[in-house]
Amino acid sequence: MGLLAVAPGALGDDRAGLAATRDDLTPHDRARVEAITRPTDDFSKPEPFELMQGGAGTSRKRPNQDAFSQSSANLTFEEEGTFKLGNALFRKLWVSSPSSTQASDGLGPLFNARACQSCHLKDGRGHPPEGAADATSMFLRLARAADTAAERYLVADRAVLNFPDAVYGGQLQDFAVPGLAGEGRMSISYQEEPVTLADGATVSLRKPSYAVADPAYGALDPRTTLSPRATPQMIGLGLVEQIHPADILARADPDDADGDGISGRASVVRDGRSRELQLGRFGWKASIGSIRQQSAEAFVGDIGISNPDVNKPWGDCTEAQAACLAMPVGVQERLGDSEAPDPVLDLVTFYSQNLAVPARRDVGEPIVLRGKQTFYGLGCASCHTPKFVTRRDAPNKAQAFQLIWPYSDFLLHDMGEGLADGQQVGDAGGREWRTPPLWGIGLTQRVSGHTFFLHDGRARNLAEAILWHGGEAETARDGFAALPAADRAALIAFLESL
Repeated sequence: MGLLAVAPGALGDDRAGLAATRDDLTPHDRARVEAITRPTDDFSKPEPFELMQGGAGTSRKRPNQDAFSQSSANLTFEEEGTFKLGNALFRKLWVSSPSSTQASDGLGPLFNARACQSCHLKDGRGHPPEGAADATSMFLRLARAADTAAERYLVADRAVLNFPDAVYGGQLQDFAVPGLAGEGRMSISYQEEPVTLADGATVSLRKPSYAVADPAYGALDPRTTLSPRATPQMIGLGLVEQIHPADILARADPDDADGDGISGRASVVRDGRSRELQLGRFGWKASIGSIRQQSAEAFVGDIGISNPDVNKPWGDCTEAQAACLAMPVGVQERLGDSEAPDPVLDLVTFYSQNLAVPARRDVGEPIVLRGKQTFYGLGCASCHTPKFVTRRDAPNKAQAFQLIWPYSDFLLHDMGEGLADGQQVGDAGGREWRTPPLWGIGLTQRVSGHTFFLHDGRARNLAEAILWHGGEAETARDGFAALPAADRAALIAFLESL
């Protein structure tokens, strides 16, 4: 049970980022927020502002392959320039050291990709390797749980999330700079498992198994767990960051006090710079509290680029990898004490915070409204919370006091043994995952060229993704399986409209 699992208010409002009540609203504003975010019971027509699911920053541009790469519509002219600079750095290809392009060297020595955009292609959703394709947009997290009292204390104190493999570190890197071997390859095998629905229709679910092929530095620790992670889409992150913690904590029910079978738990982490406690809301297990920290850790873990917040010029190289630690790094003293000194991290963070959410489509179509009613009726909205109003005091006016529709509660939920990875990540146990936002999910095919869903892309379409739900979502899953074909199609049509 997490620190906030007992009573969110027990920590008090003096802990940064963990206020138990909204301190940014007047009584009048609070009443407005409560009214507009109340779940609807009228499915005869769209709700007010439902089309603009990213608030005033919603992109109204034609939903093509670039639908996830648009800037928030309410940025200033100056901010548009900052966004474009961040985009250029997000796409920047890093090279190994030493190099004549000194502002771009420092890659690796071990890495998964040479640019942020390589993993987040078109700012969209990653996928498992298919055929001869590489695993750039999906990788393996490596970690073990605490073994000793001292290690358990470190996790409980949020000093660490878990413990990396002693040789391979926290992430399997399949690439390396010249003169060094990559760590190995992610190997996946699938077993098809048929599921028969109530009307006799059959859906085949593919159950994956993971291993590390061709490990270059010996065997992994037998305690190390392998957790596959497909890269998530990038839209709306700045809006999620400005949801007041109290609104997320208010939905936590770790002991299922209301008896509805849903027991979401908050993830509490430490900020990478200040070390203050804050609410985890990013990542598949809600292990990151801010977009800046997410960017800083991805620079190091995915590309091997040090930065002001995570200054590890050898990336994820471990003490056991002496050849890796002997490689040159790309720190240029005249530019700063890291390979990506500010303003690089600032600009990439700003870019990531301001990727617009596309407008809804077909919001008033009868089949979509019918699917929305089914979504609510099955209890899907118990975890996939439709709407929030962001903080009035957000640092950037573009994200302040916006009605948004992410369809997530940003809490941890037990999703059953079928989706379990067995890996503890801070407050998250081996069967727990953060509820992923659903906005933009209907544009996955258009942007990313595939329809692979869930944390490891095992689901090949939305129906399979629903049928993989277990644990706290088992009742909703069984309800979906019991629906007539027409109602299942309507629910899928609703999801595709998001």
